[in-house]
Parts: sequence; C-alpha cells; structure tokens
Amino acid sequence: MKKGILFLIGIVYSFHCFSQTKLDSLQHLDEVVLKSDRHLKTFSNTQKVATLKDTLLNRSAPSLTQLLNNNSAIYFKENGLGMVSSPSFRGTTAQQTAVVWNGVNINSQFNGQTDFNTINIRNFDAVSIRSGGGSVLYGSGAIGGSIHLNNNIAFNEGFNNFVYTNYGSFNTLDFGVKSAFSSKKFSVDVALSRSSSDNDYDYVDSDKTNLNGAFYNQSISANFGYKINAKNILKLYTYLYDGEREFSFIFASETPTKYQDLNSRNMLEWNGIYGKFISTLKLVYLSEKYKYFANSNFETFSFGEAKTLIGKYDLSYRVFKDAMLQGVVDITNTLGKGSDIGENERTISSFSLLYKQQIKSFFYEATLRKEVTSNYDSPLLYSLGLQYKFGKYYTVNVNGSKNFRIPTYNDLYWEGSGNTNLKPETSKQIEIGNQLDFKHVSFSATGFYNDIKDMIRWLPSGSNWQPINTDHVETYGLESTLDLKYHLKEHQFTLGGTYAYTVSKNKETDLQLIYVPKHKATATFNYQRNRASFYYQTLYVGDVLTLQDDDPKYILDAYFVSNIGLSYAFGKEKQFTLGAQIKNLYNINYQSVASRYMPGINYNFYFNYNF
Repeated sequence: MKKGILFLIGIVYSFHCFSQTKLDSLQHLDEVVLKSDRHLKTFSNTQKVATLKDTLLNRSAPSLTQLLNNNSAIYFKENGLGMVSSPSFRGTTAQQTAVVWNGVNINSQFNGQTDFNTINIRNFDAVSIRSGGGSVLYGSGAIGGSIHLNNNIAFNEGFNNFVYTNYGSFNTLDFGVKSAFSSKKFSVDVALSRSSSDNDYDYVDSDKTNLNGAFYNQSISANFGYKINAKNILKLYTYLYDGEREFSFIFASETPTKYQDLNSRNMLEWNGIYGKFISTLKLVYLSEKYKYFANSNFETFSFGEAKTLIGKYDLSYRVFKDAMLQGVVDITNTLGKGSDIGENERTISSFSLLYKQQIKSFFYEATLRKEVTSNYDSPLLYSLGLQYKFGKYYTVNVNGSKNFRIPTYNDLYWEGSGNTNLKPETSKQIEIGNQLDFKHVSFSATGFYNDIKDMIRWLPSGSNWQPINTDHVETYGLESTLDLKYHLKEHQFTLGGTYAYTVSKNKETDLQLIYVPKHKATATFNYQRNRASFYYQTLYVGDVLTLQDDDPKYILDAYFVSNIGLSYAFGKEKQFTLGAQIKNLYNINYQSVASRYMPGINYNFYFNYNF
C-alpha cells in the first residue's frame, strides 16, 4: 500500500483538459487558486450543477438535510427532526447518492451512505448539487447524483471573521464562528460550529410529545495554504466531527437508545502548474467511528471503526487552446473492524482518463474509469456528454454514463450474514437538458432515464437475513428549475423554484419504490429593500409508499409546508444582521417516515456578525 502511494508521486504522463477561461485564469495564482474539487467545474459542463448561495447557508438551519430539502429537488426521509436522514436523488437510494468533501467521496464504509443530519453546513464555504451519474469522477454511489462540500483556500484577502448564533423552539441552539487570514503567500481559516436541541416538540393534533429525541453535534475545520512559488501551492484540509443523539420513540414504552459518532478527515494537497501541465497530488486520511447503545441507561454498546488512506494523482495537459486531456490514478486502502463485522481490509486501485474539447458552439467531454480489487469484479465505467449553444440564450446538453455502487463492509462481512460473492450495482443512464438564460429569467428542464441492475437487498435466508443482488429498477422523470430576478431602484425581487416528477419502480412488481414521491416542488420568494429583507418559502412532497404494496394503508399522505423569515442589517457597513423565522407556518401535521412525526409551528431568531 505505501509503495503504491509513493509510486503515484513519480507517475508522469500526458493528458488534456479544457477550460478556456478557467485555465487562463489559473495561470494567475495571485488572483485565482486551484480548487480542490476541480472535476466539479471542469468535467461537469454537460450536467446540471447548482451551487447554493451564501444567503441560503447563513439563514438555514445547520443540518444539510434542511438546506437541501427546501432548496432542491432531492427528497429526504427523516425519522423525526434531527434523526437519521436519507436522500432519494432522482428516485435512487441513499447509498446511490455520493457526498464529496473537497473532491473526496466520504460515504460510510459500513453502510455506503451519509446521514445528512450529521453534516453541519457552517464548516463549509460552498455546497453544490451535481445531478446525474458521476462514478467516473467520484467513485461508488454517484448514481443518482452527488452533493459537494467545499472549502475555498484563497490568498491576498486579509483578515475576515464571521459569527452566527441562532436560538429557537425546543431549546435549539446553533452557533458558528469562522476566522480567516490570507496574505500573498499564506492562507489559514478555522471554523467552529455546534448545534444542540432538546427536540421535545409536541405532535400536531395529538397530546403526545417527541420523546428521547435530544441531540448535539460539534465540528471544527482548519484549512491552510502556502504558495511555495508562482508554480507550486501546498494545501492542508482538516475536519473533525463529534455527535450524539438519542433515537426518538414511536411508543412511550420503548427502551431508550442513542448513537455516538466521531469522524475525521485530513487531506494534504500539492498543486503545480508547469506550462501546459497541471499536476495535483493528494494524500488523504479518513476515519469513522460509531457506538450504538441499545439501552442508553447502560454503558454497553456495539461499535464500528474504519480507517481509510487514499493516494491520488492527476495530471492534465492542455493539448491545444480548446482541448484538454487528464489522467487520474488513485489507490484506496481501508481497514474496518466492528462488533458485527470482525476485522477486514480491502484495497481498491482505479485508473481514469478524461477528455474535453470546445469547437465553436459545440462542446463535448468523454471519460473512462476502471477499478481493480480482489473483493468484487468492477465494470468499466464511462460517460459521454455533448453540449450545443443556440445563440446567447439557449443551451442543450446530452449526457450518457455507466455508474456503479460497490458492496459495503456490512454487505460483505456482517457476522453470520455477509455475502462476499456480491456484485456491484450498475446503472446505465441518459439525460437531456435544456437551459434558457435571459437577463432576468433563468429556466432549466432535464429529462432523465436510469436503468439499475443487481441492486443489493437484504432478504430472509432461513433464520437469517442476507444481502443478495436481486432488484432491477428503472427510474425516469423530469427535473426543472426557475429563477427570476428583478430590481426596481432600491427594491429587489427574486423568485426561485424547483419541480421534480420521478417514477422509480421495481421492474418485477411494477410498483414505485418505497419513500420515493412522484412529485416534489420547492419555491422561495425574496424581497429586499435597503437593509430589510423578507422571504416566503414552500415545500410540497407528494404521496409515498411505505411498503411494496399499493394498499392505501401503506401510503403516506402528501404535505405542503411553508416558512417565512425577516431580517434587518445594521451598522455602517451592514455588518450586523438580526433575523427571525417561523417554520411550518400553518402548523401542518406531517411525516416523511411512517409514525415519525415532524414538529408543528416553531420559531427561531438569529444574529450574524461580519468583521
């Protein structure tokens, strides 16, 4: 393993990558710094990528779930406020959505997914949503799409600080602080965050209360950059997360349980620009630990721990002005152990080749990836994207790809049930996107089709349950976004919305998959005048099945939830912001998971300070 990572440092080969304006600007290191997640910008041109604005992050609840649920087409099933949260992106499962931290896939080695309520958005500079397949770029799980959490290291920006505090119903407290300093050659930023809640809300239309639902989480990130010279930059990214939460009861007579997790991420990166070559070397160390207390009154628990070491090298070569070739080699070694999986190690090597070119109004990008491991047979992955611009306002994108998800540690090694003969899940998908951009209006509509084979399911086998490759699923539908902006003197109006129609069905039963609504829509109206602003936000989620049975008793009703907020900026430089929010304005009784009721009307107040 160590020899393999050292070998990456010595690899030299020529490849190409296009970005007409990006590559030109990257040469001026005093102005623009190479992004850690370069593929998000340079090899996602024929797919929809949305980056959420700072204003959304600053006024949102700290959890990634609430941010994305109210501002994207992704559906979330949540076992009560702050509890386990799983996404369904274009009708796929939580394991088929990749979460990417500064260019590195961080889905759990144990269950293959990320719990979106364990991600505190205060520690990141940007949150982006990449729709559609991305396994060539980001590996296992990027079938429905990927969520990107990025930290930006910049130079020559001086001293900047940001403080955020929020207090609301159920004794909910959210606190965050970020401090950054950068000079011509050096950059450092540190962010701290903590969120906690008693989470003891009353159920709407009931005399019951959410019991055993308290939680807290805290995290720290520190990022450093050093410009060695005009051609070389060193960067270090670090992140530490600690959290504990109780699991809410369905019945008051249940035994109390709780869950603790501790995650760390560390990445050392070396960027070099040498004429037509761009070189990036990454060394990454990830760790995840959890403890599950089946009875929180006692100190006995089950546990799991995984340590992952990644060495990754990519080299881009600008073949000519409007074309680029890039090669990527990475080696990933994971050592996992736990109460129910024993101790197991696996090493995965992958090789990728990427190419893109602009020819007047026509653009295309093509990628290949092959993984090698002893644990499973990996398919050859590929993607091809085409783009054509019809004048200034209309763009058409077509993208097709093959993607996959590997078996997790739990799938392979769970004591008495693991199945080491599992094959990866594979998907073939195609999408066609239409984009209209005018001065005040932007609209996009994307139709997609995804055929997923060998989906892994845990099914009864005698007295045990065992994972097997069984399901054949197809998903198809339409995603659309709308953004309107209008300024009238000191009055600013914006309206943003998303709508998704999704069919995701098991081809054998012809039934919609559980917890996948056919309809989801969001809309947000903003008004700002001088220092004051107001917003009104709505979320609609259609009916969902809770079991693979279309009997009405297994259907959760659709719901429509609204939030409003007010804020006022004061101070000479508008550096202070005071705001208030009302969530679930109409006190709607709703659940996103059967018998897991969400809170009714609730309130919070926040204060931001920039200096």
